[in-house]
Amino acid sequence: MNILTSILSIVIYIVTAYITIQVIYLLFFSLAGKLAKKRVFPAAQKIRTIRIFVPGYKEDAVIITTAREAVTQNYPTDKFEVVIIADSFSAATLATLRALPIKVVEVSFEKSTKGKAIQKAIEATQENPVDIVVILDADNRMSQGFLHAVNNAFEAGYRVVQGHRTAKNFQTPFALLDACTEEINNHIFRRGHVAVGLPSALIGSGMAFEWPLFLQLLENMGETAGEDKEMEFRLMRQKIDIAFLDQSFVYDEKVAKSEVFSKQRSRWLAMQVEFLEKYFAEGWVQLFKGNIAFFNKVFQTYVLPRVMLVLLLLIWLVVTWLLAPSLLVFTIILFVALAWALLMGIPAAWYNRNLVNAFLQIPSALFSMFKAMLHIGQARKQFIHTPHEEVEH
Repeated sequence: MNILTSILSIVIYIVTAYITIQVIYLLFFSLAGKLAKKRVFPAAQKIRTIRIFVPGYKEDAVIITTAREAVTQNYPTDKFEVVIIADSFSAATLATLRALPIKVVEVSFEKSTKGKAIQKAIEATQENPVDIVVILDADNRMSQGFLHAVNNAFEAGYRVVQGHRTAKNFQTPFALLDACTEEINNHIFRRGHVAVGLPSALIGSGMAFEWPLFLQLLENMGETAGEDKEMEFRLMRQKIDIAFLDQSFVYDEKVAKSEVFSKQRSRWLAMQVEFLEKYFAEGWVQLFKGNIAFFNKVFQTYVLPRVMLVLLLLIWLVVTWLLAPSLLVFTIILFVALAWALLMGIPAAWYNRNLVNAFLQIPSALFSMFKAMLHIGQARKQFIHTPHEEVEH
């Protein structure tokens, strides 16, 4: 009995330590993001050429609006072009797109990924190199001046930048909850990281790269669905910094239904497991070489998604209350610290009755995350598409 009690105590202290490390990590960067000043780059003297890649898979509902809005950017029209990468679009959608002042590249794969689609677009455009390539999702809308902000950051010496992706739709409480998650991640993994001198995290869209560097990063990408994360690891290995354009927005459609949320998170969890397995050992090697940015990126694969961490802490409150009362107060402190870290990331203007309704969706989000965990294996074997709808903004 004493042996079992000792083993139980050891397990409880290990799990408590695991939770504590994650909470401290999130709180540190959240506080850093709160204290940081938002950087604005001076206006550039040189107008660089920009190519905007917009890959889409069965995105007929949103792609036409995205294309029409992209070409209206207040950037010299002879200095940027929009390239729609069309995977499994209808003939009617393709005809409408070809009538716009854009380039359309049709692609088709047995297993679709964004990385492979972009590779095909590169092959179709590489004879006309540009200075910068911007990546958007099929449902994204750039704020006016976004391309100028990207150009300004490149003038300041950056070779990679990440825009501030934010929600364009709040039509359901669940969409607002998803939007809060995005802003919390912006606050911690982009604003907070930049504040302490680390590179901003990439987010899959609203990001821009120096053209030759982009070609290099995509070499031998394989069939991963997490091409942005793979590029991050490659950038961190080369110690290339990533700027965060905190005040230049790319509007993104948020998930309005729990079923779609679950499928999307299955894909994200699968990517997290994939990169944990792939880079766990190298992360420690790079740390001993002094590459803190690379190790930090690997460490993020250990960190649970914020919703799952909240659930774990709630469960742990019960466990410590029943089995380790001496740790109960400490666990309560951890829960308060985590709540503080996350709430600091939500914009002050969003604190209203609608936010309360969004928080009421947390149990549904937790259940969706549980379902997502059950489908990680499936997500690693096949492409999971997140459907989008045309929404008002």
